[in-house]
Amino acid sequence: MVTKDQGIGWLIFIICAITAISYSVALFIPALESIRLWLVATPVLIAFIAILGIGAWIGWTMATTPPPKPIEEIQPEE
Repeated sequence: MVTKDQGIGWLIFIICAITAISYSVALFIPALESIRLWLVATPVLIAFIAILGIGAWIGWTMATTPPPKPIEEIQPEE
């Protein structure tokens, strides 16, 4: 019996494997030379936008987070 998480894991694995094989085959088929640029440029663009989005999120978080309260000087005990 497969649990729900295992089923989703297998589904993700199968989709990724089929996509990887299809992409690799399509990249080297001579008849698809006209779309070869798009096969390479699309994943690069998506990755570039994702990295910039993460950077923008980090910047926004840093810009909108209030600074921490300063730590008072610790007074020595008498």
